[in-house]
Amino acid sequence: MTISDLRSARTTIGEGIDYHDNILSTIGHTPLVRLNAVASGLEPLILAKVEYFNPGGSVKDRIGWPIIEDAERDGRLRPGGTIVEATSGNTGVGLAIAAAITGYRCIFVMPDKMSQEKILLLRAFGARVVVTPTAVEPEDPRSYYSVARRLVEETPNAILANQYYNPVNPQAHFETTGPEIWQQTAGRITHFITGMGTGGTISGVGRYLKSQNPEIQVIGVDPIGSILYELHRSGTMTAAEGYKVEGIGEDFLPGATDLSIIDEIVPVNDRESLLMTRRLVREEGLFCGGSGGSAVAGALKYIQQHRLGTDAVVVVVLPDSGSRYLSKVFDDGWMRENGFLEQVWSDVRAGDIQSQKASGQIFTARAGDLLRDVVTLMKSHNISQLPVVNDESRLIGLVSEIDLLNHMLLADHVHQPDETIESMINSDVPVVGPNARLETLMSLISDRAAVVIVDGDDRVTGILTKIDLLDFLSSQIR
Repeated sequence: MTISDLRSARTTIGEGIDYHDNILSTIGHTPLVRLNAVASGLEPLILAKVEYFNPGGSVKDRIGWPIIEDAERDGRLRPGGTIVEATSGNTGVGLAIAAAITGYRCIFVMPDKMSQEKILLLRAFGARVVVTPTAVEPEDPRSYYSVARRLVEETPNAILANQYYNPVNPQAHFETTGPEIWQQTAGRITHFITGMGTGGTISGVGRYLKSQNPEIQVIGVDPIGSILYELHRSGTMTAAEGYKVEGIGEDFLPGATDLSIIDEIVPVNDRESLLMTRRLVREEGLFCGGSGGSAVAGALKYIQQHRLGTDAVVVVVLPDSGSRYLSKVFDDGWMRENGFLEQVWSDVRAGDIQSQKASGQIFTARAGDLLRDVVTLMKSHNISQLPVVNDESRLIGLVSEIDLLNHMLLADHVHQPDETIESMINSDVPVVGPNARLETLMSLISDRAAVVIVDGDDRVTGILTKIDLLDFLSSQIR
């Protein structure tokens, strides 16, 4: 049964009876879901490709059966054989589903930073799971890559699925995921954004989309500590460092990764990735894993940096389900122990803080306002930054004291009495809805001047600075 066979293996017999021959034919055709709350204030249409709708709960379901079929076709895998793989968990599930249908045994080797839920899930499919140290080099005999290779040598009639170097990995995405996205967006997609692990998804989907429209931008997201961002940017192979996000990032360049397909890679850290993961379930109802949070955090960063407009259609991959990470990203204790959560103020929302500010009045500016008038407004009300809005009160950006000061000190600029603030507006502004939690505000404001609050129509309803948060929290101490 080929990939195309699987896509058409749904059977209808008689009136009203609609079923699949087996679970494999339910893989794929996952939905696109618009991001709303976390994307407030951004102009493009931002769509999440929700891969946890696959039967095994991840994008890796797409490559399990094709890898097995390829090994059967060339005689490497024979009846009664064993499939061995080094996996962060999800590829193991994809292989285990197909192995359950075809009768093969499975041995999966996982690094010890992976969640207990993944280990238990693989064992539920009857697989043997071997756990190895994370903090070793790829060629170390204790690494999960090396242990997997050794187990293949020691096990009769065994194959290594080899997702990191197997060309079937990106090919499966070229044949399924890419065409789905192209069809679902009616060919209007302008940017494809996904995390990078083996590189199969970004390479296969990216190659297909560029074959349809070479102008489509393919953007990777890489956790800080991985080598892929710097390798793509400068060609330099750096030393890998540890990070907590699972399933993406690498300490070597996998053969399944085609860097020539990728237009840009955005680095993200653990904190912004995991806090975005929590935002997605609480504000969008999207229960995805940490690498999905990484992808969305990287996508929003890219959109802001490149100032994408309303003509952009951005598709972001959410690779797997949050059910794999209940003991980690969704556990407040684990998050605090690893420094990703401050003291818990679970019920505090952005709207609560805004409503308790000493002055309830919200001051805004417009791009055509005179520079001297904006300075007077700031001085009169002792404020250091102003949201800049259009005629419908929708956010354009932020203008701050330092923006105005830097402009005034330009050596080669002749200032005019009728000079406006249009050239001084900073569009890279973090935006939240009124229900954003304190942990989200803290993650956004740590290196920014302010966070702007907008309503469901993207109209400005407030602005919060570090002193606003400090005032609110200190007022709660009894």
